[in-house]
Amino acid sequence: MNALFKRAGIVVALGLSLGSINARAEGTISIAQQFGIGYLILDVVQDQHLIEKYGKQEGLDIKVDWHSISGATAMNEALLTGSLDVVSAGVPPALTVWDRTRGKQNVKAIASLGSMPNYLLSNNPAVKSIKDLTDKDRIAVPAAGVGFQSRTLQIETARLYGNADYKRFDNITLSLPHPDATAALISGGSEVTAHFSSPPFQYQALEHPNIHKILSSYDVLGGKGTFNLLYTTEKFHDANPKTYKAFFEALAEAAEFIKANKHEAAETYIRVEKSHLPLALIEKIISDPENDFTITPQKTFVYADKLHELGVLKNQAGSWKDYFFPEAYALPGS
Repeated sequence: MNALFKRAGIVVALGLSLGSINARAEGTISIAQQFGIGYLILDVVQDQHLIEKYGKQEGLDIKVDWHSISGATAMNEALLTGSLDVVSAGVPPALTVWDRTRGKQNVKAIASLGSMPNYLLSNNPAVKSIKDLTDKDRIAVPAAGVGFQSRTLQIETARLYGNADYKRFDNITLSLPHPDATAALISGGSEVTAHFSSPPFQYQALEHPNIHKILSSYDVLGGKGTFNLLYTTEKFHDANPKTYKAFFEALAEAAEFIKANKHEAAETYIRVEKSHLPLALIEKIISDPENDFTITPQKTFVYADKLHELGVLKNQAGSWKDYFFPEAYALPGS
């Protein structure tokens, strides 16, 4: 856990440290991911050098630069300034940048990084559902008001209290990285009484008897739904067809590897993430039937539709394919 705590505190100011790269030659790709097992597909891609493998099939010696960043805001800024080629974040932040760049950079999704539930947890025994939350509670999320967890909570709030009141809980929500929020919730010694968590952190928290689940993102979506997406600009997609193809095929192979080799995938996560978590815990998470490491988008349109209805998105998508690049169209997405 300590390694995860340490890493999650590092926010890379890529716009400053890497500079603006306005044009990349075919055969190079820079990729950023956040923290947690939701990025296992990328860990496998990196560990097995799968982009390089498929690049050679395209006649390219692809140079891959890997970066770790905390937070969708930093991701999006780096993407739009050209410091990064591919970034990753939850479905709502990805949809937001798609919405805001239509007719300009035309950012779209590449693939899903898998479906896994995020749990809203509480250490307050009086809180059995979000209806029990009061002004005395504080909900920790990675990006208050705008991230995956906040948008999911807003959608559920709109269902319970009406669209006009979808921000009801924003005033008791605060931004805190998952590792710090997990520690605060477990200790019970801070203002944090709730945490909209994600794997592996929610598994760690629920090992403690004072922590209980009050909501799952799957409850809000009506079943399995994509957690994180990979996305890029139209410029990178169009200018680098061979590199893009190699990346997409690498993702597909990594997803199949995880399904067929859960123990080896758990070892990969610990190795790449330099995690101190027990191997058995990681393997348990990967084997949990609620978690599906697939590149196929699942129920992403629930976010697109509802966030447009709430006025968060200006543009209305007709289907999930509107905000994905064509390479994903053969997948049975939603």
